[in-house]
Amino acid sequence: MTLAHQLDSLLDQTPLQVSPAQRQQLVAYVELLNKWNKAYNLTSVRNPEDMLVKHILDSLVVGPKLAGQHFIDVGTGPGLPGIPLAILYPERNFVLLDSLGKRITFLRQVVFQLKLTNVTPMLSRVEEFQPEQPFDGVLSRAFASLQDMVNWCQHLIDTNGRFYALKGLLPEQEFSELPDNIQVSASHQLQVPQLDGERHLIELIKLN
Repeated sequence: MTLAHQLDSLLDQTPLQVSPAQRQQLVAYVELLNKWNKAYNLTSVRNPEDMLVKHILDSLVVGPKLAGQHFIDVGTGPGLPGIPLAILYPERNFVLLDSLGKRITFLRQVVFQLKLTNVTPMLSRVEEFQPEQPFDGVLSRAFASLQDMVNWCQHLIDTNGRFYALKGLLPEQEFSELPDNIQVSASHQLQVPQLDGERHLIELIKLN
């Protein structure tokens, strides 16, 4: 089965509406990631078929939970979840932030080849990055803990914005370690076709 057919099969198991052109872009992204991964070691997932489940679908299922138009994906790595979400929502804007130059080089190539007009790769450490205006949402898929995420990223949103943390198991212990001005506003269990293990999206808000 081709990557395109496999992606179609996976998407059929979700309520997501993804156009043929968007499906082509998602497959092209996986092909680029697989090609560059050999030299740049961008992800520990080596198999393109596994990337469809563990990277593409795992990112896309978050989409319906997001509110707003302007997002920053901190510690984006090879562009996850930012690139799949930017493909799914061309009307929204995504800044993809990472402190490793080779990842940003890869992301610039992705933006160029897929003709993505709503993605801005940025090379910076998150605590040093100063946005011109607060974001509607901070996305993170690979941060160590919720506490680290909010400590390093509080300057990126105001009280109207949200933190969106993609997690595996529900991080009950981490909830109790959050600062007093941060509150868990929602917790969503996500359904990712063919993915073993639990996936959760945690929404956090600032109180002041």
